[in-house]
Amino acid sequence: MWFFARDPVRDFPFELSPELPEGGPPGPWVLHRGRKKATGSPVSIFVYDVKPGVEEQTQVAKAAFKRLKTLRHPNILAYIDGLETDRCLHIVTEAVTPLGAYLKARAEAGDLRELELSWGLHQIVKALSFLVNDCSLIHNNVCMAAVFVDRAGEWKLGGLDYMYSAQGNGGGPPRKGIPELEQYDPPELADGSGRAVREKWSADMWRLGCLIWEVFNGPLPRAAALRNPGKIPKSLVPHYCELVGANPKVRPNPARFLQNCRAPGGFMNNRFVETNLFLEEIQIKEPAEKQKFFQELSKSLDSFPEDFCRHKVLPQLLTAFEFGSAGAVVLTPLFKVGKFLGAVEYQRKIIPVVVKMFSSTDRAMRIRLLQQMEQFIQYLDEPTVNTQIFPHVVHGFLDTNPAIREQTVKSMLLLAPKLNETNLNVELMKHFARLQAKDEQGPIRCNTTVCLGKIGSYLSAGTRHRVLTSAFSRATKDPFAPSRVAGVLGFAATHNLYSMNDCAHKILPVLCSLTVDPERAVRDQAFKAIRSFLSKLESVSEDPTQLAEAAETNVPQRPVPEGLPAPAPTPVPATPTTSGHWETQEESKDAEEDSTAADRWDDEDWGSLEQEAESVLAQQDNWSTGGQASWAGQVSWTSNPGHKSQESDWSSWEAEDAWEQGWQEPSPPEPPPEGTRLASEYNWGGPEPSDKGDPFAALSVRREAGAQPRRDSWGDDNWEGLEAESRQAKAELARKKREERKREMEAKRAEKKTAKGPMKLGTRKLD
Repeated sequence: MWFFARDPVRDFPFELSPELPEGGPPGPWVLHRGRKKATGSPVSIFVYDVKPGVEEQTQVAKAAFKRLKTLRHPNILAYIDGLETDRCLHIVTEAVTPLGAYLKARAEAGDLRELELSWGLHQIVKALSFLVNDCSLIHNNVCMAAVFVDRAGEWKLGGLDYMYSAQGNGGGPPRKGIPELEQYDPPELADGSGRAVREKWSADMWRLGCLIWEVFNGPLPRAAALRNPGKIPKSLVPHYCELVGANPKVRPNPARFLQNCRAPGGFMNNRFVETNLFLEEIQIKEPAEKQKFFQELSKSLDSFPEDFCRHKVLPQLLTAFEFGSAGAVVLTPLFKVGKFLGAVEYQRKIIPVVVKMFSSTDRAMRIRLLQQMEQFIQYLDEPTVNTQIFPHVVHGFLDTNPAIREQTVKSMLLLAPKLNETNLNVELMKHFARLQAKDEQGPIRCNTTVCLGKIGSYLSAGTRHRVLTSAFSRATKDPFAPSRVAGVLGFAATHNLYSMNDCAHKILPVLCSLTVDPERAVRDQAFKAIRSFLSKLESVSEDPTQLAEAAETNVPQRPVPEGLPAPAPTPVPATPTTSGHWETQEESKDAEEDSTAADRWDDEDWGSLEQEAESVLAQQDNWSTGGQASWAGQVSWTSNPGHKSQESDWSSWEAEDAWEQGWQEPSPPEPPPEGTRLASEYNWGGPEPSDKGDPFAALSVRREAGAQPRRDSWGDDNWEGLEAESRQAKAELARKKREERKREMEAKRAEKKTAKGPMKLGTRKLD
């Protein structure tokens, strides 16, 4: 019977990469890239081929194999697995790159910074301190070739081939026999007796000085070059000179060297080193210390290396959220680090955390998510938004905290392109109708109108027909001046969604009423909009073929906000798939686009509305970001006690023609502050005050107490002709209504006379 020996190299769970070797320390070891066969995760594999006639070198390699296998320290190359046969030695470690190749690549890319070098040297000195002070071991091979860098930019000390005990166990230092390594030996070793060495760390600290020189100046040509510091930073030069001094007694212990460099003004006294030291001990830090650390972290991330942020900071942030009590403070640095990730990695690491955060009961976290949604919305797919994000976000419309309601409204600008028909045309519009009609905060009503104007093109044709005109008309009657401006600009932003009949019969009459608004900003926007709509109507009147061409065009596709990826094209249905009070009707002219007017309408300063509103809000309500943060810090997300009553409000919308009344019936006017002039108190330039009630009396202007009314040339114009025409139009309208009412009453009397039999009245039975 024949037996075949198994090949241990073939059965080894790691395999070498077909790429060329990366090199390695001077000597017999060769560094290869590799991967784990089961998972494909990258590793580094140091390979030594056993050759006859080099038994001494083979013993040195086996000693290094044993040392690396038994030594465990964060700053020493991490051993994963190994293989020892008669033909070769394999040492598998974490994936690393030789320091020389790493610094060269970083320098060529222009990304090498002193912060990174300071932390790298800190790690190597800390590893030497561990070996000398804790293990009584002399590394005996500190140089550029013995240092490696992992994917996070962490420096690791390797090259343990020539390590020996400082206590004399096992004999003296092994012979190197490699000239490239012997040039790093201190001058006192030239004395064969070795009596000049006074401290056990003296030789390694000399070699550390050589490493510092090479990091800043390149390969060391000869020992005499150490006298010139070259490009070594000035803050490090005094400590460097101590390392390369001829007297070995003055060379500091590695631990003292770190203390000197960490002193105020020292080379290693910077934010990057402090951040790394905190992350190393974050598990034993107090919650208050973690909170403060994460709050200050985002300010420093821009100056930190990208690899460090991705592979060291990000895992700590995810761990702090998953298992710690960091809460909302991790959001800002988390999204900042997320910018360094690719789409696939972001989807795998960040999105699950974001989805989980939206279901959190922490109010501060909810508002910060809404404020920073722009940073992650592009990575959310539509099913996730509709099933896991939107159902939680809509709770913000019902929140008692005005800051959360306002931020929820603003977030719809980003969510709208990804919402399905039901969430967009039913649920969202229901909340918008309630906010615009019943919210007591003027800024929220204003922002609701602004948002509706910007997402109008995403709505289905039937929803646009029923909602937009009524909503913007309602906004023009709002007592809050920026809301009226928002109504005018809402018409402007959605101008291509209206038919010619709507422009003439519904929109222009509303805009004309604003030409006598008490606020100059409202009047200016109204005149601009009127001129644009008239120009649009005039162009169609001169060339009626434009109307036919517009009627044949398709419904505009839902545009994608700037900075977001284009979603898959989906046809917009002609009628919304809704129930209840939604009517499934559509006019073919609703989707027409007037290309002749588009050039000017697209240039409309729609985006400035929010700035205009904010300038008014600054005088009337404290709606700054700081105010939102204070709101968020004072309360936690709890079930809204008024939730049930607000739901009943929605049911009343369902029971009757909700959109006709919800959008069109103005809310009761807000009481003006003391000293505020009503519209009826203005002198509009007429010869005598009108005996009729001022139709703008309900639309009071909210001003700061003591603020002087703005004076302009508005009242200097002659408005007698306009006032006379207005009186005639009102009189004619009143006469028509009286005649119509009279005809209705006569018709009812005639029906009563012709009715057969007596009218049955309710009777009460008597016992």
